[in-house]
Amino acid sequence: MSRITVGIDGSQQALRALSWGVEEARLRGATLEVLHAVAQPDLPAYPVVTAALSQPELTEAGRQLVEDVLATVDIEGLEVSRTVKPGTGPTLLCEASREADLLVVGARGLGGFRGLLLGSVTQQVIAHAACPVVVVVPEDR
Repeated sequence: MSRITVGIDGSQQALRALSWGVEEARLRGATLEVLHAVAQPDLPAYPVVTAALSQPELTEAGRQLVEDVLATVDIEGLEVSRTVKPGTGPTLLCEASREADLLVVGARGLGGFRGLLLGSVTQQVIAHAACPVVVVVPEDR
């Protein structure tokens, strides 16, 4: 195994997934890719002009998020790549899965029904990824 990709969004579940991915990369001697998707928010048409962050500003905020999240785990000795791209989480994660040996994502598990325990991003990634996927669930599950 040479490449493990972890999707992050800043949530607690993504932090747990990153911790798991870091340990697995260390165990396997693999490169760790940390991936964050930056989406331009859709703005409804208002009769007034609204100011939104530009794509470069959103991308820079995404890069800062990646650095902040990586500061919470011990990556010493690991080869780590950082990917921040415009797009949706499921699309970018599935694209990244073509180059990865393992994809790691966190699941919020907010639903009360068994079939709803995984979020829509997790469900899409599981259904469409080109490599094995590890879903790290909340501790209380």
